[in-house]
Amino acid sequence: MHCFVYASLRKPDTYVWLSRREGFDLLPETLALMLGDLRFALEVELTPQRKLPQEDTQRVLDNLREQGWHLQTPPNETLVACNRPNHHHELDLDPSVRR
Repeated sequence: MHCFVYASLRKPDTYVWLSRREGFDLLPETLALMLGDLRFALEVELTPQRKLPQEDTQRVLDNLREQGWHLQTPPNETLVACNRPNHHHELDLDPSVRR
């Protein structure tokens, strides 16, 4: 699959993989706002045989096919939940937790 990788200028070491060049309309609005401006980083032909240093290749391919994008965060970040297709659903927060 041919894909395009963009780096977030707001979040260091955070990248968005897109199934089409400048396909920013594929991103959920909240994610786009969080990432801020994006800089083109890489155009690549991604195949199941290609090994990625920080991501599971099959997971990236699945996300690109299903939703058109994949979010790559630094290894210790917890934003990977954004890659789930149901990320628009309301969170079920524990009422005992104060904000």
